[in-house]
Amino acid sequence: MCGIVGIVGNQNVAGQLYDGLTVLQHRGQDAAGIATANGTRLRVEKGNGLVRDVFDERRMGLLQGRIGIAHVRYPTAGSEGTDEAQPFYVNSPYGIALAHNGNLINTEALRRQVFEADRRNINTDSDSEVLLNVFAYELDAQRMLTPEAAIRAVAGVHRRCKGGYAVVSVVLGLGLVAFRDPHGIRPLVLGKRSHAEGDEYVVASESVALDVLGFERVRDVAPGEAVVITERGELFTEICATNTQQTPCIFEYVYFARPDSMIDNVSVHKARMRMGQKLGEKILRLRPDHDIDTIIPIPDTSRDAALEISNVLGVKYREGFVKNRYVGRTFIMPGQGERVKSVRRKLNPIHLEFRNRVVLLVDDSIVRGTTSQQIVQMARDAGARKVYLASAAPPVRHPNIYGIDMPAVEELVANQRSVEQIEQHLGCDWLVYQDLEDLEAAVREGNPELKEFDSSCFNGHYVTGIEPAYFERIQQLRSDEAKTLRRA
Repeated sequence: MCGIVGIVGNQNVAGQLYDGLTVLQHRGQDAAGIATANGTRLRVEKGNGLVRDVFDERRMGLLQGRIGIAHVRYPTAGSEGTDEAQPFYVNSPYGIALAHNGNLINTEALRRQVFEADRRNINTDSDSEVLLNVFAYELDAQRMLTPEAAIRAVAGVHRRCKGGYAVVSVVLGLGLVAFRDPHGIRPLVLGKRSHAEGDEYVVASESVALDVLGFERVRDVAPGEAVVITERGELFTEICATNTQQTPCIFEYVYFARPDSMIDNVSVHKARMRMGQKLGEKILRLRPDHDIDTIIPIPDTSRDAALEISNVLGVKYREGFVKNRYVGRTFIMPGQGERVKSVRRKLNPIHLEFRNRVVLLVDDSIVRGTTSQQIVQMARDAGARKVYLASAAPPVRHPNIYGIDMPAVEELVANQRSVEQIEQHLGCDWLVYQDLEDLEAAVREGNPELKEFDSSCFNGHYVTGIEPAYFERIQQLRSDEAKTLRRA
């Protein structure tokens, strides 16, 4: 998962891009980058680390121009290394910088096409560089540089690229070009700010970036839509993909997006509240005479759901864990041993909230189970009489292939295990999962026009279709053993 933002403004935009990245930092802590266009000069500054660590006063001073894009990244599908921070840049045609959130599932075929047919070289293992070169080739084939030509080039990308992707790019001599995959799997929102000297526009992964920058949210970019904003601030949009179908990634609402964001006209905060309400109702159906004393969220993304479960059950809600905010998200950690240590560094229990109580711990989801297993034991060590665990999402039984670096299938705790077996593995006294129908209904209630979702990590249905051999490849790339070998 990554975060992207692009701005066409009336003055230098580097500072605004930096601010936008800081509120998208939750989407990636591996690397950060900014590219700005100033006349015929395109400047790219990027590096590994958090936004605040990559950019200092000297680097920010080099980023001049009224048009720019920015990116925060964590690696997916095995793309790890110092040379894969984004944005990427090619000098032909015109000069293009591009940043990408998502994952292409036909990267290897595209890589061969780009080299053999398009005669363009790919220098890294990143699918984002492949996507950039496909876009560059399609734009070059137009033999002109106009908004209409850029939209036709995006149409070519949609024809050739398969997967989930949201993209922002700078094209020298034209302006900003942004687009979203035909299924709308990865999020992208358009914002506007009006001034006497002209309109300014922004596109970003989440609306929270618009809020912090003072832009008004206009709408979400539609599936298969291209957005072109010229250097003069003119806006051109067109849905240029065929067979579009809106199926946004439901895991954005479960875990990744900030609660203060709107995605596809759905409040993430409200969606998580409804997840909690539906899960609370399920708990009452299953155990109307429950003995739960306290509801405790596993911070941070489960708080909304936990509070609503508390309301439904009529059981007190308490904060039972103090979180160290300087430790990253644990299911992204590089190895199992490192993840186990990180859980202990990340959370510390407040013993008074556990002692002699039956506690229901609420988490947004359970992926590998490493975090859950450790936290259940921490609750017992803190004195809990019984430890129940509720997941606001269904069992994660399948890899995510559209931009979330979920592990190889055999590393998922729910793989080939029943709920009772998972319960035993995690060491809790009772485990309850959200039903997929309830999860999807909780999100859809915010926007009834959302008929379907990418819920592939729960039900194994991949909206783009999938080649049988693809899972073998991602297993080789995503397993802990593979990642360890790459770092050796």
